Amino acid sequence: MSHEFDPSILRQYDIRGVVGETLSEADAHALGRSYATMAGGEGRVAVGRDGRDHSPGLETALVSGLAAGGMDVVRVGLGPSPMLYFATATLDVIGGIQVTGSHNPGDYNGFKMLLGGDSIHGEAIQRLGRIAARGDWTEGRGTIEETQVEDAYVDRLVEDFRGGEFKIGWDAGNGAAGPVLDKLLERLPGEHYAIFTQVDGSFPNHHPDPTVEKNLAHLKELVVENGLDFGLAFDGDGDRIGAVDGKGRVLWGDQLLMLLAAPVLEENPGATIIADVKASRTFFEDVAAKGGAPLMWKTGHSLIKAKMKETGAPLAGEMSGHIFFKHRWYGFDDALYASVRLIEAVAASGKSLSQLRDAMPHTVSTPEMRFPVGDNDKFQVINDLLRNLRDAGVEIDETDGARVSTEDGWWLLRASNTQDVLAARAEANDAAGLDRLVAQIDAELGKLGVSRS
Repeated sequence: MSHEFDPSILRQYDIRGVVGETLSEADAHALGRSYATMAGGEGRVAVGRDGRDHSPGLETALVSGLAAGGMDVVRVGLGPSPMLYFATATLDVIGGIQVTGSHNPGDYNGFKMLLGGDSIHGEAIQRLGRIAARGDWTEGRGTIEETQVEDAYVDRLVEDFRGGEFKIGWDAGNGAAGPVLDKLLERLPGEHYAIFTQVDGSFPNHHPDPTVEKNLAHLKELVVENGLDFGLAFDGDGDRIGAVDGKGRVLWGDQLLMLLAAPVLEENPGATIIADVKASRTFFEDVAAKGGAPLMWKTGHSLIKAKMKETGAPLAGEMSGHIFFKHRWYGFDDALYASVRLIEAVAASGKSLSQLRDAMPHTVSTPEMRFPVGDNDKFQVINDLLRNLRDAGVEIDETDGARVSTEDGWWLLRASNTQDVLAARAEANDAAGLDRLVAQIDAELGKLGVSRS
């Protein structure tokens, strides 16, 4: 029996769609069958789920599909994606699947998948779609068991904690990290104020995406009203971190990565530290100044993980708040572990997080801008852009799209991996320089018939 997925749910890094429209429990069952087939129809696989209202039903259908395909399933239950990654790294399994809609609105859900030590992404996700469409599935009668890993995960988060007592605010955003956070705070020294740790798939307080500043309003209020040292927030499935200092100012992914890199480079002089192409120039300069080897790489957690393996990098991060520690950890993106390491890094500095932020070079930047490409092929638009820029003789980094450096700073245009848009960002030393960079973006895209929506 074959099954056709809605093509829109087969994304670059995961499978994700709107439940009841593009994603159903039948899809979840078919995914289980197809994953089992890709895995050869045998072996153990860990399965977890986030706190969305439809996650239990999708998880049940997924597990039945995996077992029907011959896989033995270890259900680890409700928790953040990093807890599932931890289970995959520490249990006797060949892979793992997390049922999660990540930071999307409550009507979304999906699946993040690992197999054989790597995340399933790109072409492998398309292959799952082809396996389902053929219906040429492995047959078997796999076993299903439940295992509690939450306590082992929390214990491991603080196992080698190197200290730091602060007054910290925490915002779990009613996402899947809430129960783990409650247990973590019982084990951490200091004074802790946690909000929205109750799991609620309708996200009644704010959208669970800490990279959008308006979603940090409650955390800023908590920190400022209680005179806390800083605040930390998580997305819906706990793999992305947001932070504010004691004055309520946001620290973005590249700024956090700068702080986290310092202790890593002290122990590993000359180590490679990876950031995605959206990261500030000041990050790359800071890592180099600390004796590290900064490496700019493509945006996307699966791509960053692969580059970490290739280079042996102990630490990597993205502007989107994914932080990957291989140093003293397993190499996967984990906002709870990044929080623990940030506490350590601030303590080791001897300064407050506000002082550390004040000491960072001042730049001005745009938020991520999005340009709809209409009927044009987004990758072809980037190719045409690169050709024009090469002809003009400007300084370009082509790691992921076009990152152009000028005297004012830099600007980036790349094809989004998840939407039919071009994503752009610019950073300059001052506001006038930023205006010039944005005008350059608009001019270059204007030549190609693309304009902002």
